[in-house]
Amino acid sequence: MKILTIVTLGLLLFNATLLAWAGVGMERPWFLVAAGVCVAASVLVVIAWRRYRRIVAELPDDRMEMKREVESLRELLRNRR
Repeated sequence: MKILTIVTLGLLLFNATLLAWAGVGMERPWFLVAAGVCVAASVLVVIAWRRYRRIVAELPDDRMEMKREVESLRELLRNRR
């Protein structure tokens, strides 16, 4: 997943660079707008990647908590019989 994120960032920033260069060279402001959109998309990719990593880091703790809760429910059901 890390390689996919790096490739995505590279392509978005490469496209932004080319669009900005073409926008300045050909005096087309819409190319500069598209370059800005590519830069904004690359920022969103970084934010999403950081959020994903945080969620994945929390999974083992959440899994252990769920396991304790299941064991507690099983014990409760055994005591009720």
